[in-house]
Amino acid sequence: MDKSGDGGSPQRPKYRILQDELSDRIRRGVYRPGQALPPQRQLAASLGVTLMTLRQALRGLSDQGLVVQEPGRGTFVSPPLAAYRLESLRSLADELRAQGREVVTRVLSAQVRRLPAGVAAELGADAGARGLRLERVRLVDGDPAVHQVSWVPEPYATKIRDADFAATPLYHALATRCEVAIAAATESIRPVVLPARVAELLRLPAGGAAFASERITRGVDGAALVHDQATIDGSRMLIRADRLAHSMSLQWSLAASG
Repeated sequence: MDKSGDGGSPQRPKYRILQDELSDRIRRGVYRPGQALPPQRQLAASLGVTLMTLRQALRGLSDQGLVVQEPGRGTFVSPPLAAYRLESLRSLADELRAQGREVVTRVLSAQVRRLPAGVAAELGADAGARGLRLERVRLVDGDPAVHQVSWVPEPYATKIRDADFAATPLYHALATRCEVAIAAATESIRPVVLPARVAELLRLPAGGAAFASERITRGVDGAALVHDQATIDGSRMLIRADRLAHSMSLQWSLAASG
């Protein structure tokens, strides 16, 4: 394992180095989906680390969705379909539905075309690669509240392009048609002003308040599967985060009227 740390720079913790090494083995297929890892003491000895260091690394892999730890049985590489846990990667639409809101999806377009350079870079695709551009508007309790553009690279794009996205969630289409597992996502949210076209779709004045969300969704192997850009009505929506010592839960809700 890499133990570099010259020039006065802080050395990475051993468990993080080990976590990356085990993650690489999983993604290269050394440990296959559903396979049990060697017993912890045996694995720690073979890797030349302490049991505590190994357990820290395994917790990190579990948080990434790459392994499942089953008390009394051992640690297993996450099987693709088992790792598809929408409740841990709940979208805005699913969050609002869970609060009893009526959410309707209106599909504006679904076309396979060349990926924009920035999107291709985020998805790890080659310049000139193609993907599915899916544009939707989400209506909440009858009012348009979210404009969303999702990009899905090939080879998945062709397999899902004819799905009924008004009724079928994108993650579900990927899981059932492409047999890929959703394991993790990174999302950034920032305040913006509404551009004219999006404002018209959301029936709001241009230049009004909005949230811009950019989200990269990854599979169990770490490959980027979806690039999402959503513009959300900032005058009606609230973000609430529940922070605990070792985790955070972020929730969207409608702002109280009046």
